[in-house]
Amino acid sequence: MTPADTESATPAPDADDEFRTLGEQLLRTAKSTAYRAAVQALIEERTILSVPAVRHALIVDSGRAKKADFEGLSGRQYTLGLDPEQRAFLDLVLSMVSVGRTNICVVQDLDDRRLPIILRAILRLAGNEDLAVGRRL
Repeated sequence: MTPADTESATPAPDADDEFRTLGEQLLRTAKSTAYRAAVQALIEERTILSVPAVRHALIVDSGRAKKADFEGLSGRQYTLGLDPEQRAFLDLVLSMVSVGRTNICVVQDLDDRRLPIILRAILRLAGNEDLAVGRRL
């Protein structure tokens, strides 16, 4: 493996810092509990928010701060190049902010990593941080 291969295989620390900063800013500018829960779910899921087309469709820069525009994202969700599982996750997130209609049965399409993220988001939306989401022993 050449040094160039090693560099491309590991993400740059700057990218992680940029992602963290963006996530913090989106959470800070979220206008409601539902928006905060939806933004937090996208941050935890990470792969969707890392897609440049998603960022372009979702994030509005008002000059003072960046904020999430879920309504703008909803009109483009099928042109973002997401796989079916990412789309199912995004559909559920959009339904949390009352954009679109998604049947709850779409959770069947989520993997073991994304399902707990959505469950925690639903608890946040309900204002319940007391219930734990995890694996049974």
